[in-house]
Amino acid sequence: MERAVVRCVPSEPKLSLRFVLPDGSAKHMQRDQAEPLGRALARIATNAAKGHAKAAKKSKKARAEGGPAGEPAAAPAVRLFSRDGEAVAEEVPNAAAWQDGAVLQIGEAQYRVERNPPALTELQLPRSLLAGFPVCPKVSAEFAAPQHCLFHWYREQRPAAGGEAAAGDDGPAWVEAAAAERVFTPSNALVGLRLKLRCTPGDGAQRYGPPREVESSGPVEAGPGACTFDSRHLYTKKVCGEGFIRAVSYNILADTYAQTEFSRTVLYPYCAPYALELDYRQNLLKKELAGYSADLICLQEVDKSVFVDSLAPALDAFGLEGLFRIKEKQHEGLATFYRRDKFSLLTQHDIAFSEALLSDPLHEELRDKLAKYPLVQEKVLQRSSVLQVSVLQSTTDPSRKICVANTHLYWHPKGGNIRLIQIAVALSHIKHVACDLYPSIPIIFCGDFNSTPSSGTYSFINSGGIAEDHEDWVSNGEEERCNMPLSHPFKLLSACGEPAYTNYVGGFHGCLDYIFIDKNALEVEQVIPLPSHEEVTTHQALPSVSHPSDHIALICDLKWK
Repeated sequence: MERAVVRCVPSEPKLSLRFVLPDGSAKHMQRDQAEPLGRALARIATNAAKGHAKAAKKSKKARAEGGPAGEPAAAPAVRLFSRDGEAVAEEVPNAAAWQDGAVLQIGEAQYRVERNPPALTELQLPRSLLAGFPVCPKVSAEFAAPQHCLFHWYREQRPAAGGEAAAGDDGPAWVEAAAAERVFTPSNALVGLRLKLRCTPGDGAQRYGPPREVESSGPVEAGPGACTFDSRHLYTKKVCGEGFIRAVSYNILADTYAQTEFSRTVLYPYCAPYALELDYRQNLLKKELAGYSADLICLQEVDKSVFVDSLAPALDAFGLEGLFRIKEKQHEGLATFYRRDKFSLLTQHDIAFSEALLSDPLHEELRDKLAKYPLVQEKVLQRSSVLQVSVLQSTTDPSRKICVANTHLYWHPKGGNIRLIQIAVALSHIKHVACDLYPSIPIIFCGDFNSTPSSGTYSFINSGGIAEDHEDWVSNGEEERCNMPLSHPFKLLSACGEPAYTNYVGGFHGCLDYIFIDKNALEVEQVIPLPSHEEVTTHQALPSVSHPSDHIALICDLKWK
């Protein structure tokens, strides 16, 4: 039986109907969902009659040329029958009439109605494929979910010795390459060959839609060999058990900063140009992050397109759900990922520091203090920094909730005073979420704080207060002095301690990144060792052909107390 595909979504006024008439012409109709069925059937009958008239015209022409001629046909009877064989009344609205499994009859021809069948809206492979690195397709579907789709991977057939690649009339011959998995890691044996993916959309209820195929734009290339994260993966082969949380914080180096002339010639002149390219770094990054088997991942410097087209689809395949917050007036921002089978998202409370400081009553006291220092105030308000705050709930124990915060503070070496204001806003906002909205839930605060352990910002977070005469209030000279005492109510601890460095570039190395945890509710089970100094400096500094960022990921396993 032929198919009549109906797409009917409650939020849209019209439904669409696609089928092929007996004369072979394809029809795509849009009808109001509230319209009575009889009017839609009458339109189908008119279309069918036109089709017959065209066929009759053709046969008339054939007769004039001496060929056999057919009889012109009248408009056929058109009816819709429900699954149990009853004719659907003509006054029933379209939205209720066109049900899955109904049968549309046009003259003698019958069509099985498929209402909202699974359909792929997008299927893409990454531009760059490296042997030994996972290939994660971007899959978007309607009435389907990637985890219920069927995936079949193929590789090009190798050319016969001394000859051309085996090919049919339609191009290269393809050989099945792998088990039907969503993520495929090509072996070294596939270097030089292109890949093809065939994906069939499914909805988890044994309904499948039409498959689509996509071929890689280029062949699989050789990978870089050993990477800085390989030895770390030995500690993170499995996801943590019940009652534990593996957290990762990582500034992944935005493409918008890596691909400038200044980056190539001044910041990272030691890095091979191809290793600064986005596609190359994304291969490394996806393998690195997937291999940490994390429950929470907080990333900084995430390009919006990288989140949408690369990281979100890849980490989704490994069981992680992603949230993105772009910086004000920038192309990059923050991303928080959480493991779907361990956590569900309750609420999001993201802010831009400048906007919150200007308008949120929460920061009125700080706003008044800052008003005395117009130069500093102006600088703070010009910054685009944001804070991402997500409240998650355990899927196995709903009484366990956690507040996960992620930020990237102002970068300038002399901006200690600006960072102190930013972190004061951040901690006030987190206090509002974790003390007022959700009384006494634990917090995990990750980020690139652009502050070493000797800084005022680190001291403030760690100790709960900062004096008005701290040297960081004059970090940018006397004219930008601003003195104010600050405090916050949390008992926070740097879960990974104070490593010698988390950022290692040609002109600087130091510890700038932290995972701060609530000492009252969480304890550190283990810290995953950072790469050795030898690994970090194999190619002089970071980034390199074996490390995708100028920062190093922090990873720790935490335990609920």
